[in-house]
Amino acid sequence: MNLETREENGVVIFELDGEVDLETSPQLRAALLQHVNAGKAVCVGMKDVAYIDSSGIASLVEAYQSGRRNSTGFALASISDSALRVLQLARLDKVFTIHDTIDAAVGELTT
Repeated sequence: MNLETREENGVVIFELDGEVDLETSPQLRAALLQHVNAGKAVCVGMKDVAYIDSSGIASLVEAYQSGRRNSTGFALASISDSALRVLQLARLDKVFTIHDTIDAAVGELTT
């Protein structure tokens, strides 16, 4: 997994690329929680995620829950078809706020 991070309008944007699995999810978890626990809104772009397993999903869920506790925004954007299928199977597409584009997510998170 490659993880690129930038900040736009006060929102920390993570763009993921590759496989999010047991080997790479601890890096993702730590990065997400660092920003969410600091009170920053977070958007995770997933258009280039080829594969995500339960540990990757758990990292997203933990960051989402932490964001709710801290009243910070958390959204997913530009999700690849394979990652979206996993979220749908787990019915997490009904839990996460999901946007078609990162720009749309940032727009909502800054309002």
